[in-house]
Amino acid sequence: MTVSIIITCCVLVLVAYLFDLTSSKTKIPSVILLLLLGWILRQLTVLLNIHVPDLSALLPVLGTVGLILIVLEGSLELELNRSKLPVIRKSFFVSFFPILLFSFGLAWAMQMATGAGFRQCLVNAIPLAVISSAIAIPSAANLRLQDKEFVIYESSLSDIIGVIFFNFIALNATINGSAFLHFGMEMLLILLVSFVATAGLALLLSRINHHIKFIPIMVLVVLIYVISKVYHLPSLLFIMLFGLFLGNLDELRRFPWIKVLKPELLNTEVHKFREISTEAAFLIRTFFFILFGYFIETAELLNLDSLLWALGIVIGIFLIRGLQLKLSGLKLFPLLFIAPRGLITILLFLSIMPEDTMPLMNRSLVIQVIILTAIIMMLGMFGVKKEPVTSE
Repeated sequence: MTVSIIITCCVLVLVAYLFDLTSSKTKIPSVILLLLLGWILRQLTVLLNIHVPDLSALLPVLGTVGLILIVLEGSLELELNRSKLPVIRKSFFVSFFPILLFSFGLAWAMQMATGAGFRQCLVNAIPLAVISSAIAIPSAANLRLQDKEFVIYESSLSDIIGVIFFNFIALNATINGSAFLHFGMEMLLILLVSFVATAGLALLLSRINHHIKFIPIMVLVVLIYVISKVYHLPSLLFIMLFGLFLGNLDELRRFPWIKVLKPELLNTEVHKFREISTEAAFLIRTFFFILFGYFIETAELLNLDSLLWALGIVIGIFLIRGLQLKLSGLKLFPLLFIAPRGLITILLFLSIMPEDTMPLMNRSLVIQVIILTAIIMMLGMFGVKKEPVTSE
């Protein structure tokens, strides 16, 4: 049994790696293939009468760790200087306003259809408003540099804004001045935690001489994230700030205090850390989407009641996105199509408290929206040619 599990896991990782290698040629997002692979595995276990233990508890764990690593991977790649301010500003607006507009619009439609309270409808709408960086960032690998940077910033900010917005609505039964004051204090606290934790982790990274150093740092990052999340702090903000700090040491060398971290040595360590975090993100993402695909029931995919809602939601997503891109002065192709829902949508959906759940917002609807947005992204990416690497 143990040997079979090891062989299966190894084969799945190699197949996922093959998907990743060929996605730039086929233009098929690897997430679709991973979900399909998971679904096929489920059919095989049923057909061959193979007993598989309940793995549902692993899904939120893999999702949380995967989200941390993916946002960390993306933020480590970003350059932060004055020349990047326009793309940061545009990516913020393109991620912020569509989340608000879509969430309130869908919540209103849900309220009209079900008669439920608006706050309850809003809690259920927000997960579908957030772009998945787990899908968007890898899919942007073949875009020109400016578009790739925009997608990384936008999808990472979308995750952070979406989680903060969801927690604010879900954890406050009444939205009033006290709720906003508490929220402001949480933001200040996470900024303080981010500053202290980032400085401490960077110092450890530059000073540890032991041959094992990156795994403890990564574990500490996850630990700080989870502890912050327990206290309902916007912990993804810490992950992004930590990655931006490590990825932009050259921009910080003009500050005297940075010398304490030995930036020349730390730069080398950060390069190794980036490679390890990238490969770890690939591994966790692989098992998460295969496992999620394994739990997909065929009846959920073909649920006609939720399919009508899913089509309406997807149309709303791309109409709002197209409008915001136009208002921001950005070209529609190919950015319009890169609005997938995925890992973060699933995590937020699983986080909805039992008293806030709605029959309308079910697994079928979530799965259909994820697959439809991924297919639209795939079709939109067919016209994208890989940018040649040019030396400066």
